[in-house]
Amino acid sequence: MQLRDALDDYKRNTGHATRFPGERRTVTGRFSGGEGRLVHVDAGGEIRDFGYPLTGQTGLVRSRLGLAVGDEVTWLDEVATRQRYVGDATLIETVHETGHGTVTRHDATLGDAHLTRATIDVGDDGHANVDPADLSLVVYARFAPDGRDDRVGQLRYDDAVEVYHADERDFLASDTGFADLRGQLPATFPELIDDAPTDLPRDRASDRYEEERLSGEVIADVPFEGGVATVASLLTDREETTREAARDRLDELFESLDDPDALAAAAGETTPSVPESVPARESIVADLRVLSLLSAESGLRIAGPDFDPFYATSGGYGYTWFRDDAEISTFALDADDRLGLGLDDWHARSAEMYVATQRPDGSWPHRVWPRNGALAPGWANARIEDGPDVDYQADQTGSVIAYLAQARAAGVDAEGLDRTLVAALAGLDETLEDDGRPVVCQNAWEDSAGRFAHTTATFLEAYSELALHGEGLGASDIDPDGDLDPLPDDLAGHARDQAARVYDALDDLWVPERGCYALRETPEGAIDDRLDSSTLSLASAHRSFDALGGDEVAGDGAGDGTAEAGAVDAERLDRLVSHVETVVDGLAHESDEIAGLIRYEGDGWRRAGQRSEKVWTVSTAWGANACAELAVLLADRDDPRAAEMVERARELLAHVSPGGTLCEPTSYLPEQFFDDGTPDSATPLGWPHAIRLATVALLDDELPQFADRVAADD
Repeated sequence: MQLRDALDDYKRNTGHATRFPGERRTVTGRFSGGEGRLVHVDAGGEIRDFGYPLTGQTGLVRSRLGLAVGDEVTWLDEVATRQRYVGDATLIETVHETGHGTVTRHDATLGDAHLTRATIDVGDDGHANVDPADLSLVVYARFAPDGRDDRVGQLRYDDAVEVYHADERDFLASDTGFADLRGQLPATFPELIDDAPTDLPRDRASDRYEEERLSGEVIADVPFEGGVATVASLLTDREETTREAARDRLDELFESLDDPDALAAAAGETTPSVPESVPARESIVADLRVLSLLSAESGLRIAGPDFDPFYATSGGYGYTWFRDDAEISTFALDADDRLGLGLDDWHARSAEMYVATQRPDGSWPHRVWPRNGALAPGWANARIEDGPDVDYQADQTGSVIAYLAQARAAGVDAEGLDRTLVAALAGLDETLEDDGRPVVCQNAWEDSAGRFAHTTATFLEAYSELALHGEGLGASDIDPDGDLDPLPDDLAGHARDQAARVYDALDDLWVPERGCYALRETPEGAIDDRLDSSTLSLASAHRSFDALGGDEVAGDGAGDGTAEAGAVDAERLDRLVSHVETVVDGLAHESDEIAGLIRYEGDGWRRAGQRSEKVWTVSTAWGANACAELAVLLADRDDPRAAEMVERARELLAHVSPGGTLCEPTSYLPEQFFDDGTPDSATPLGWPHAIRLATVALLDDELPQFADRVAADD
């Protein structure tokens, strides 16, 4: 997105009830891609690149497609349109009903290329007077190589145009050549400051000869042959791909992908194949599709498509957060183990990148670019800046440790993994206070500071997973010349002791009046007892702790030393049940259009004119997962409350499952919803998709005995 586009959107949407002006929304339409270029095809058919964080290339920033009969152009985004995915992968079919016939498009993104194959059917319903030979596909495309919309030039060929700045070179080509090709300058200064938005493309300007070559904007007339017109764009780097090689690649694509079946087969290679036998297959296919779309070749993922690159109303979404990414990795690892999804390559690449991006102090930075792990813009890099930990998100390190420990146990092979885990353990110790709870730091939602129950949960899970899977780890793996404090030789035992300390210290956050754990202790030492969906992570953390068994370990923190490492005692289990029920019930929100959980009490972010807090898909999916995790703990003890927890899990899961009010017809889970049912913010968001994936697998694998009862109750 260029500043011109943001200003144009600002003009169009200022004062809108549920749209924040200056953004490029993806709440409608579908994405194509997978571990590379990420292309959005809007519900009206507009094509845009969103893959800069994944590839470092900007590509196509604006487009329109139209159907021309002589000089008359019908823009396809102005006619009745319907859209769907073809099969399980990322081939998109968009059907436009025009006054001259039906245009059916198939869009597929394959590596660095995107193809649009359009067919025209004039039929026998009153369009027979239109000669197909008089029809052409009009393509308006604006590229921004190297992220620039100035100092850009064009090179023209018989069947292609190359738009270039310095390193990035973007090609637009047609299988049937161009009947006409012209350039156009971007919106002018008078147009930018005018109150009215600018409709593009404009008519040809005879007095601006330079616009033909000195811009990233092109308008091409593409002839139909046999009722078919195919265009493709290709993003390249001049150091990696010669001009001749790029044109050859386009020719090969046109030749080999000349029908929808071939496009479908090629698109099918961008996502994992899902066995027919898996439960809730439609949901799992959608989850794996989304996680593939958001992944770079490195294996790291963006949180979601970056709808707000100018930070107009957020801090951006097109980055890798180690909290989100590691939890997605953990959920995917767990689901793969239960369902046999064949994600070995995902697990290995994630582990390798976590090893590569760890800092010398054992922590991970706030956020990085997924394509290479380089430090990205952020505001929580205190441990790089040598500042106080208040501007550090310690839960990120805890989440990565939990994943790496489980990946190690699953046999994931990543060079340096053991050394990374040992250094991470030392770093975690450094941010654990003497009372057994983490230091004052930033929270998971990145909007406050304190000593959070969620951060404590990630520490409990990290220590427990290290204790479970840390056999053979040695303190000698730490660089003796580094800045990390020395560790005892028995690292698994040390992790077990630390887990027991954290377990005991959680008592400090118990609020008996509300029957739940507090959101946080404020930096000033006060207890903030608001309900927060992130505290639902306590359920999975206690499952990890419980798996350690019943060996008695002396407590060393705020507790009385009576906790058994791994044996969640009866009182704690009662508190967990009370906590999960209180949070799920207290955060439940329902309108005529939607139902789910809000993020936390008093959440005022992106409300626009809505008075109440908005429903979040992450929170709702988290509620389902917490109920399922707690149900397993209860079922292990033959506790009759397990059945009720399974019912709660399935009720919450239904809200975010296909057909639920929080799952869009596109199959996507947006981050948030307004009460009127309007989706908002990053769409799709990877985190809730991963939670949904793991929750479906958990309910099917460990709690099948309750399925009949739930079905009967329904």
